[in-house]
Amino acid sequence: MQQSPAPEISRVLEGQIALVTGASSGLGRRFAETLAAAGARVAVAARRADRLDDLVATIEARGGKAVAIALDLMDPVAIVAAVDRAEAALGGPVTILVNNAGISEARSALKQSVEEMDRLYAVNVRAPFLLAQKVAGGLIDAGRKGRIINISSIGAFNYDGKIACAMYVATKSAVVRLTEALSVEWAPKGISVNAIAPGFFRSEMSAASIERQGEEVFASIMPRKRIAEPHMLDSTLLYLASPASEGVTGTCIKVDDSQLPR
Repeated sequence: MQQSPAPEISRVLEGQIALVTGASSGLGRRFAETLAAAGARVAVAARRADRLDDLVATIEARGGKAVAIALDLMDPVAIVAAVDRAEAALGGPVTILVNNAGISEARSALKQSVEEMDRLYAVNVRAPFLLAQKVAGGLIDAGRKGRIINISSIGAFNYDGKIACAMYVATKSAVVRLTEALSVEWAPKGISVNAIAPGFFRSEMSAASIERQGEEVFASIMPRKRIAEPHMLDSTLLYLASPASEGVTGTCIKVDDSQLPR
């Protein structure tokens, strides 16, 4: 397993307050570290709050500022409260929201239960909408600009059925369209809404598949003969979170290491 290097970037986000969901592991943890390294104060949120203390300690050991927030995305009331807690702890409105948290129920469409479908919708679509609604509302009331970054999936654009997850890719397609729609509504208010569609990256969600086939075997079937690592998303995240993307909204950037058939 390749070790992702610590972010080494300029502090372009100095003075910004970020909220990252699903920050207890994988891509979410890396997103939080990257934003903090760029100067943002970061609220890290996850259902498994016990895992967040180590992340906060890592960020603060590097000179950053972070706060841990327990958050169950199935609970709409908790979502609103989490934003309030983040803003109270970090001293201002959230100006960068990264809707990273998501779940995948890998199951044949014929066997997908209603309970699983409801859970996928609640976490992957409803929760990002509610978080965006809360953050954008606060920014508009304060007359502030902001950036919302939704994490979709390359599955929203390509589904080969090798891993049965039709409902999952449907929710990730919804994230792309939600991004486009919200960008239109909030463009006059100076709030940019964009998305990233990662391909197959090393994460807690992908760990079981990699372990099942073996590291070398799994890497060999990838176009570039490697497993994409979380740090490969650093530059895209920072581009969308920083003034560099001032004229960009309603866009979904695919970062798939050439995995999507062209």
